[in-house]
Order: sequence, then C-alpha cells, then structure tokens
Amino acid sequence: MTELDDQIARNRKELERHPSGDTGRAVALHSLAVSLRNKFLETRDIANLEEAIALNQSALDLRPAGHSKRSISLHCLAICFRDRYSVQDNIADLEKAIALGRTASELCSSGHPDRAVTLYNLAIYLRSRFLRVGANGDLDEAISLHQSALDLRPAGHFYRSFSLRSLAVCFSDRYDKQGTIEDLEEAITRDEAALELCSPGHPHRGLALCNLAGDLRKRFLKLGANGDLDVAILLHQLALDLRPPGNPNRLNSLHDLALCFSDRYNKQGTIADLEEAIRLGRAALELPSPDHFGRASNLYHLANDMWCKFLKFSVNSDLNEAIFLHQSALDLRPAGHSNRSDSLHSLAICFSCQYDKQGTIADLEEAITLGRAALELRPTGHSGHAVTLNNLANDMRRKFLEFSANGDLDEAILLH
Repeated sequence: MTELDDQIARNRKELERHPSGDTGRAVALHSLAVSLRNKFLETRDIANLEEAIALNQSALDLRPAGHSKRSISLHCLAICFRDRYSVQDNIADLEKAIALGRTASELCSSGHPDRAVTLYNLAIYLRSRFLRVGANGDLDEAISLHQSALDLRPAGHFYRSFSLRSLAVCFSDRYDKQGTIEDLEEAITRDEAALELCSPGHPHRGLALCNLAGDLRKRFLKLGANGDLDVAILLHQLALDLRPPGNPNRLNSLHDLALCFSDRYNKQGTIADLEEAIRLGRAALELPSPDHFGRASNLYHLANDMWCKFLKFSVNSDLNEAIFLHQSALDLRPAGHSNRSDSLHSLAICFSCQYDKQGTIADLEEAITLGRAALELRPTGHSGHAVTLNNLANDMRRKFLEFSANGDLDEAILLH
C-alpha cells in the first residue's frame, strides 16, 4: 500500500466520523475527494475520479451561496470535470468545468487569495474548448484571464512561470489560427521569460525549452531567419538531454528535433542534417506512442525524410521505405482525419516517382487513385488544391503517354 493509499484510507475513516448533518462533513468530503483525484492522476483509474466528482458535488451541496468555502468546492469540482474531459472527450464535461470555473472566479473577487488560480484554471478550460470547437472568443478570453492571473503573480511568485508558459501557449495558438506575427512575438517573449525562471534543475525546464524552441521554429517557417532555427535545434537538444530513455516526453523531443533538422536540410541542403533527421525519426518510432495521431505524424515525417534522401541519392530502397511509411501513416488517418489528404497526396507522389523509375503501370494507377482521393479532400480554396491538381494532371499525362488514350490527355488539360 502506497502513502497515497494510506491517505485515502485515513480520509475515508475521517469521513465516517462526520455523518450527514455534522459540521465537519464538508471538509471531510473535500479531503477525500482531493486524495482520490490524486490517485486518479497517479493510476488513471477513472473510478477514482468518478468518486472524487461525487464527493466534491456533495461538499458543494453543503456549501450554499454565501458559504466562505463555496468557491473552493466549485473550483475543485471544475478541475475534476476537466480531468474527465481529458480522458473521455465528452464536451459536456468541459462545459461543466467552464460553468463551475466561472462561478468560482466570480466568488474570488479582487484581493481573494484564490483569485489567481481560479482565473488561471478557467483560462485553461477555455483554451481546451477553443482547441475542440475553434471559437476565437474562447482563446481571446483565455489570453485575457491568463494575463490577469499573471498580474497577480509578480516576480518571485512560485507560479509565475506557469502563467508565463500558459499565456505563451495561447498566443502561439492564436498565431496558428490567425497568422498575426505579433501574437508569435508575444509568445516568444513570454517563453523566454518562463525559461529564465526554470533554471537548470527546475522540474519544468524541459517543457520551457521545448515551448520556446517550438515558437522559434514557427518564426523560422514564417520569416526564414536561420538563427531562429539554429537556436530551436539547440533548445530541443537541451530538452532531449533532460529526457533520457524511459522519460514519457522523450518521444516528443525526438520528433520535434527531427522536424528542425529536416527544416534546416530543406533550407540549406546539408546532407548531415537530413541524416540526423532520419536517425531521430527512427528513434522516435521505436518508442511507444500514446495515441495514433502522434504515431501517424512520426511515420509521415520520417517518410518525407526518406523521400528527400531518395531524391538526393536515387536509392530505390529509400523510396520503398518512404512508400511503406506513408502507407502506414495513411492507415492511421481514416476518413475524416484532418491530415488524411496530406498522406494521400504524399503517397501519390511516391508512387508516381516509382513509376518514373521502374515503369510499372500499377504504380502509376495507384498514384492516380491516391491523387483523386486527395483532390476530393482538397476542394477549391484549400491551400493544397493547386498542387494536387497539378500532380494529378501530370500523372494523367503520363498515362496518356503510356496508352495514348485521348481521354487521359483531355483530363490532364482540364486539370491543368
């Protein structure tokens, strides 16, 4: 039995000493709920969280409007609903968390000792809804709330780095959605400030390094300044050094660092960068991925790197591996997946290239089938519409040159 199990057992006995109607029951309910949530965070056993929700609700019922501890129960219940949303992805739980969080923050007016944490957590919930629903208003409000929480956490405050980091993430999200460079600059400024507070030995230094590196890479992709990418690589390497084998975040560091080396190869053409990207990508694939989304991304990007290597050296085995990896990624991106068209398009290019190299008509037919499927997912207005049209047209012309069917050439002309 662990120390936490002992704590839960003691809290259960304490609750038994405070039956219904006893003045200390609400506190006992709250304490048991907290320890059970901690157990959930340790084991991910949803039963512990369900019980914590029920206990928090019972404590809230004993703390009606005007009760001095009502905001605490609202706040704790909101956190539990947000936890359950993170596991079960039921939007109703997130809505409950937001509603409870709002009420808690309203009760924690200016000067209340819990005001900063209630503002901070409400901002977290709103960002989660933005990521789910995409409403800009949620993200704008999250930024405002995080800024208000940050103002209540001045220099020297234990949680100041948390607020800086979370505010940076929101600005980075808004940049991703709206493309305003000022938001990215705001994110980088706060990333840098958060990193300064996470000195060597700080438990969140790895995360702070990765966040700053990620935003610097975004600025490189936007503005093309090599210095941003070089610093991003350095920061990702430092983060990777803090995440040895067995660390649950090592996979992310390997993947992100591989992307940066791949970017630098694409910009500067140094083969050593491509080789490093491939080495890191392979290392990432050797680690178990917590979800299909992450594994598909790793497969896809390693496939792209193998494709680049094939273009450089024309080794058939590199192209064969790229096809295999792209197919594996596509299998993890079924109908409705946001990145399915990328996999279809890239795989079509590989098959088309294999046809050019080996002359096997089945490869050309496969390229055309995949190209058509990609085009269906990239209608007029899609950023990839033009290139997909062009590639499919080129494949139809190849087919015409092979079989001399006028219909193929007519379609190629129409697509062009």
